[in-house]
Amino acid sequence: MRTYRDGVTGDQREIPAPFAAALASLRDQRLRPEVRLAEIPGPTRIAPFSVALEGEVLGGRAEPGRPGAGEDAAEVATGRFVVLHDPDGQETWRGTFRVVTLVRATLEPELAADPLLAEVAWSWVTEALDGAGVEHVALGGTVTRVLSESFGALAGTPAAVDLELRASWTPTGTGLGAHLAVWADLMSTAGGLPPLPEGVTALAPRRNTVGP
Repeated sequence: MRTYRDGVTGDQREIPAPFAAALASLRDQRLRPEVRLAEIPGPTRIAPFSVALEGEVLGGRAEPGRPGAGEDAAEVATGRFVVLHDPDGQETWRGTFRVVTLVRATLEPELAADPLLAEVAWSWVTEALDGAGVEHVALGGTVTRVLSESFGALAGTPAAVDLELRASWTPTGTGLGAHLAVWADLMSTAGGLPPLPEGVTALAPRRNTVGP
C-alpha cells in the first residue's frame, strides 16, 4: 500500500463519498486558538482510507485583545487524532468509521498518588463527548500515568507525572469536525487550560489542509 498526501491510503481508487464528507467536516471545524495542528501520514494497514493529525496545545500569556497563547507560550499538551474508514465496515467498530485519539500531558507530581486520577482523566473523555452532543458507539480506551523522579546529578529536577490518555470510538455519520473538537478539548483540559469564556468564538485553527 501507499500513503497519499490527500489523506487516503490504499490504491488509486476514488475516495468514497462518506470519507470525502468526513474530510470536509474536519477542514471546516473551528478550534480554540491555543491548538496547533499538522497533518501526518495515516496508518496504512488498519483500514483502506485514513487521515491523521498531530496536535499541540500552547499555554501562556495571552496577547492583548484576544484569548489564546502569547509570545511566551509553552507546550502544555500534545496528541494525535486519526480517522479510519472501511466502506465494508469492521465488526469491532460497529460501523464504517473509527476515531482513534491520543493525548499526552505532564501533570503536577502530587497527582501521582491520587487513586482517582485515571477515573478523572477518563471522565474528561465521556464529558467532552456528552457535552459536544456527538453520537458515537463502542467507546473504549486506557489511561496511563508515569511518575518520573530524578537522582544523582539530576536530583534537583522536580518530579513529574506524565499522563497518556488513549480513546477510540465509532462516530455516527460523517460530521467528524465535532469529534475533532472533542479531541482538541481533551488536549486543552489535560494541559490545564480553562474553558473559553462564554461569548468568545473559537478561531479557525492553523493546520495543514486535510484531504484533497
